[in-house]
Amino acid sequence: MGWPGIVVLGCVIGLAGWWLHPLRRAGRAGSKPAGRIWVAALAGVIAAIVAKMLGNVIGAFHDGDSLEWLACSLFALVVVTATVGLAARR
Repeated sequence: MGWPGIVVLGCVIGLAGWWLHPLRRAGRAGSKPAGRIWVAALAGVIAAIVAKMLGNVIGAFHDGDSLEWLACSLFALVVVTATVGLAARR
């Protein structure tokens, strides 16, 4: 998976995480939305990029390995969950 794949993966995870997060959906009616969708997408992209770079630096995986997809997806999911959850509590 190259860099375009990492960006798409992070963006999709960010958008899905924002859409499905229970704290965002439990927001008060009439108030502004909890967290912005672009912040979640950006958090997902940055987290996926960091996971890819960190995995390559420490030698955990190489470009295109199956572990790369899993590591980038899980790290992006954790970061997006934390980002949307913190934004929803404000």
